[in-house]
Order: sequence, then structure tokens, then C-alpha cells
Amino acid sequence: MTIPTDPQTGEFRRSANHFDARITADGRDGWPVEAGRYRLVVSRACPWASRGLIVRRLLGLESALSVAVADPIQDDKSWRFTLDPDDRDPVLGIKYLAEAYHAADPHYMGGISVPAIVDIPSKWLVSNDYPQITLDFSTEWTSHHRPGAPDLYPERLRGEIDDVNVGVFADVNAAVYQAGFATKQSAYDDAYHRLFAMLDALSDRLERQRYLVGDTITEADIRLFTTLVRFDSVYHGHFKCNRNKLTEQPVLWAYARDLFQTPGFGDTVDFDHIKRHYHEVHEQVNPTRIVPLGPELSGWTTPHHREQLGGRPFGDGTPPGPPPEDERIEDTDGATS
Repeated sequence: MTIPTDPQTGEFRRSANHFDARITADGRDGWPVEAGRYRLVVSRACPWASRGLIVRRLLGLESALSVAVADPIQDDKSWRFTLDPDDRDPVLGIKYLAEAYHAADPHYMGGISVPAIVDIPSKWLVSNDYPQITLDFSTEWTSHHRPGAPDLYPERLRGEIDDVNVGVFADVNAAVYQAGFATKQSAYDDAYHRLFAMLDALSDRLERQRYLVGDTITEADIRLFTTLVRFDSVYHGHFKCNRNKLTEQPVLWAYARDLFQTPGFGDTVDFDHIKRHYHEVHEQVNPTRIVPLGPELSGWTTPHHREQLGGRPFGDGTPPGPPPEDERIEDTDGATS
């Protein structure tokens, strides 16, 4: 895997989301919401893709939007469907996600990223715009939400949610990568200090309230959770984000456990995929490709006591039911998922 960094500053540069068409209720971009028409392609290792899995589960979109899970280990053609029979996605009929990218744009030369939404009839990639994908699940796919689906992006709180998301993206979600992929000390130092300053600020905020915005789970919690759940397994050691482990930060550790134990969160987490992807694919960071056996994961299911702060996880809604049989994750690492 080639990691794009600035040769002058040593800073990691994330590629822009080239495909940003939106699937909307009115189909204004040419892609109307239709049950069964689209397929969400993910890697369970990827935090950006994990957002889509969580929101899809919480809103009950499983029957309207199918999911394809890529192998956590990429090759030179990137995300591949080697977990499926004949190494081919059974719905799209393709072996590599890149085929959907190039169907949409034969001249595309950029990176192949997940999450990606693919139009099943044409096998064209519609969007890899991960921030907008989950917001549209909440606001455009409402006709396919399950009864009791929570409002993850309540209109009255959107300004505050957006503000929190900007800071979390820059100084948590992206900062762990900027620290881990830095090629100069100054670039690493900057990302490291921004990361832990933000984690300290979030800890102060969450000491007084159960969730980041309001008294229910919102898009903001989902975006923070997908980084926190990977922190000790990969970011602390592999990416050198090692001032503290998550388990050494009491407020954030309790907050992360609270979410993990909430239906729709922990049951989408695959620690095996997470650990193998980061340590085997990032050869510039880990040339030996040795996958650590730790950390111990059973703590994820221990009491968190966050309910003492009040709050209602699903607001006026209800928790999702268990995941479909074919989407359940085998527990191999000691944390119930």
C-alpha cells in the first residue's frame, strides 16, 4: 500500500472523495432512493466504512440496502472480495471494488476507498463520500427506516453536531493517521499533540454528559466511536499515538464501552479484521507484517456506569434487533460482538 505524504513536510495527505453524487429521496442527482437498488461496500477494518455499518444497523436499513464485506487484506488492486465464493461479490459479480470505480469513470486514476455505494444494475460506483453517506442515510432514506429508528441527525441540533464533527475529524479521526503515516518528526509531533489535546477536551465534555450532543446518540458519537474502538488495538502502538491507551483514559474508556454495548455498535466491530488490516497492509509502518496478539479485549463488556449521567440512547425510538444471520461477526478476540 502506497501512503501519500508530502515530501517537504512529511505530512499524510488524504485523497479527496472523487465520487460525490448523492442518493436522495427526490433523485435530484439522478440516483433516487430505491430499496434493493444499491449495495454498500465496506471493510470492517476501516473506521470510515464502519460509520456506514453502524448507521445502517441503527436505522434498520438492512432490507433496503445490502452490504458487501471486502477482505481486510488488500492487494495491489486494493479492496477485493476474497471472502466470497469464487473471490467474487455474489451480487455485483465483481472481484475488485476498483471495477465499480472504473465502470463509473474509465479514466479514474485515484485511490480505491471504502465505504462505497454501488448501483447494482449498472455496477457503477455512485459515491465514496463517506461523510455525506451516513447523513443521507438519516435524512434521505427515511421511507425505509425501521419503526422506532432513532433520529441520529436531529434538525434542532445539526449546527452543534456539525461543529463537533469538524473538530473530531481534524484532531481525532484524521490525526491518528497523520501521526501514524508521518515521515518527518515535526509532522508527527503536530498530529500527536492535536490528538491528545482534543481527547482531553472531549473527556472534559463527556464527564458531564453521556453523549456528545444532546441526550441521545447522534452522528457525532458514531464518528468518534469508530476511532476510539480501534485505539488500543492499532493506533496506540502501530500509529505511535502512545501518550495513553484508551483504557487509561477513564471517561473516554467508559464512554466507548457504553457505545460498544449498545446494539448497533459492538455487533458491527470485527477486531480480527481491524488488527490484520492495519498491521499487514501498512508495510511502510510495519515491515514485518507481524500482527500483535494483544490487547486483551474482554474489558469492552465490563460495566461502564454511564447510565448514571441520564440520557436515552435511542431517544423516543427503540434499539435495533439482532443483526441478520449472514452479517453476524464471530467472536474470536474475547469481546462479545
